[in-house]
Amino acid sequence: MSTPKTLLDQDGVRLTVDDAVATVALTNPAKRNAQSPALWRALTEAGRLLPGSVRIVVLRGEGKSFSAGLDRQAFTPEGFEGEPSFLDLARGPEEALDAEISAYQSAFTWWRRNDIVSIAAVQGHAIGAGFQLALACDLRVCAEDVQFAMREPSLGLVPDLGGTQPLVTLVGYARALEICATGRFVHAEEAERTGLANLVVPAGELDAAVQDLAAAVLAAPRDAVVETKALLRGAAGRTHDDQRAAERAAQGRRLRDLAGLGE
Repeated sequence: MSTPKTLLDQDGVRLTVDDAVATVALTNPAKRNAQSPALWRALTEAGRLLPGSVRIVVLRGEGKSFSAGLDRQAFTPEGFEGEPSFLDLARGPEEALDAEISAYQSAFTWWRRNDIVSIAAVQGHAIGAGFQLALACDLRVCAEDVQFAMREPSLGLVPDLGGTQPLVTLVGYARALEICATGRFVHAEEAERTGLANLVVPAGELDAAVQDLAAAVLAAPRDAVVETKALLRGAAGRTHDDQRAAERAAQGRRLRDLAGLGE
């Protein structure tokens, strides 16, 4: 067996790689893996550091909670040490605020790259930014104690870390609006029934279930999975005819590759 290599370990994020599987762990269980701009920069860097050999990225949070969301220190006048406070950003130029939020979002966007399949292993609280980080992944395996909640509107804010589109895609507009506007908890049974969770297992079986899912994905040829993911991700934005054309083109590439005629 190979020994996992640690490529990043800073600001509450650790990236390890074991052949085709990378694990991104949130490593501040004492604060229930609360998030900060420094953590978001580390998550963005983890995406940049992924070797080309990686096919699966597992995202997990150490301790009892996946992530309780944005660190409440963000809402204090002083904010985080060495960082512009959110209040100062709000008082500054609109372009600077937009650029800062865009940088935060970068931590949440790379998980759906076509060349990887990302799996969130979610236990305990996944609130606000924690919910959005789980939604950033392709798949979610949840423990029976999972508690999702989108609390931003309750704080006078909106979910702005890329979570609104996958939430609507998974559960539909009406349920997504109700979840966000009320800030209520979504527990395991509802998460599985509505498609938020691909699988729900007892907490003690979470890691094993993720490993089994990763192994099942790895059993298929990489290029076929990459092409299929690209087809599925683009399906909602294409007409039926355009989607069928995309399928034909992708299948042509696969057949030529299998015949030894690929580029």
